[in-house]
Amino acid sequence: MARGGQGLARVAVVVRAGAAPLWWLGVVAAGIGVVPSGLTGRRIGVLAGAVLFLVAAGAVAWVRRGRYLTPARAAVRAGKHDVLQDRAVTARNWRRGHRWWLLLGFAAALGSSFAVPAAGGMLLAGLGTGLRLKAAWFGRHELATGQLYWLRVDWLSAGAGRPTGKRVAGYRTTGLGAGDAGPGGGRRR
Repeated sequence: MARGGQGLARVAVVVRAGAAPLWWLGVVAAGIGVVPSGLTGRRIGVLAGAVLFLVAAGAVAWVRRGRYLTPARAAVRAGKHDVLQDRAVTARNWRRGHRWWLLLGFAAALGSSFAVPAAGGMLLAGLGTGLRLKAAWFGRHELATGQLYWLRVDWLSAGAGRPTGKRVAGYRTTGLGAGDAGPGGGRRR
């Protein structure tokens, strides 16, 4: 970075980065998981999976919202020489850093289908849906405040890919037109 600038990644993009892989791996695991009848039977497995989907989506979407708002309140303006990371780069880096956890979750969801068909896959899909809802909530917060929130890339990599890790001292802000992702981390239209 030139003249003391820092690499910055969007907070909402980091939150949203895990939503699509978790959703698709969960859907595939649930589809494959319906094939064996399991110990409980398909009907009970699918009903239990539906409950797990709703509980996981709600819990992930609502839990720890204050951890995102605390650094947002103390956010400072991004510097002139700070470099804003593209949305695709941020998502790719997060997915590469978590690929083994994603594969382990997929394997666990498939394995659990021999006991409770489709439930593990639906749980995984619920986690992805919850992350998407949390990113949308943070996007509404960004629109309400009229600024986008960023964090340093080195803090992100040191904090296990979480925008609320212990190493994250605070966020930086830019106007709503900065970067290639809209509020909430989605593609800018």
